[in-house]
Amino acid sequence: MPIILRLDRVMADRKMSLNELSERVGVANVNLSKLKNGRVSAIRFSTLEAICDVLECQPGDILEYKKEND
Repeated sequence: MPIILRLDRVMADRKMSLNELSERVGVANVNLSKLKNGRVSAIRFSTLEAICDVLECQPGDILEYKKEND
């Protein structure tokens, strides 16, 4: 998968638990857990916006693109 999720790193930098982020963003804990562990294929912009707002970060802090080798 060429998109790498760095949500766990940003949460650790902010010293925020998954439960706290879930409550503040308004997204179920299980869904954020899937996002944190890279087990998703899509994310809504509204969810990404809420996460960035709460964590005071940019989407690029959470998402990274790595080109796959052919």
